[in-house]
Amino acid sequence: MMWGLGGIGFTCMILGNVLFGLIIAAIIIIIIRLVRRTDHYHGHYHDYYHGENKSGALDILKERYAKGEITKEQYESMKKDLGLN
Repeated sequence: MMWGLGGIGFTCMILGNVLFGLIIAAIIIIIIRLVRRTDHYHGHYHDYYHGENKSGALDILKERYAKGEITKEQYESMKKDLGLN
C-alpha cells in the first residue's frame, strides 16, 4: 500500500521536525541574550564602566583614602577630576 509520496513524505516529516527544533532553539537563544543584556544595564558592570554611577566612584575613592592608599591631596584631586565636588 502506498502512503502519499512514499519515502519522500517521511523525509519531509523528519526535516520539518528538525527545522521546527532549530526555530525554537533560536527563539530561546534570543530571549536568553535579551535577558542577559538587560541584567548588564541594571548591574554594576554598566554603572562603573559606563560612568553612570558617580556615587560608586566616590565610595571607592573614600575607601582608598580610608585605607591610606592615597593622601588627602590625591583624594581631593581625584574627586575634582571625577566631577564629584
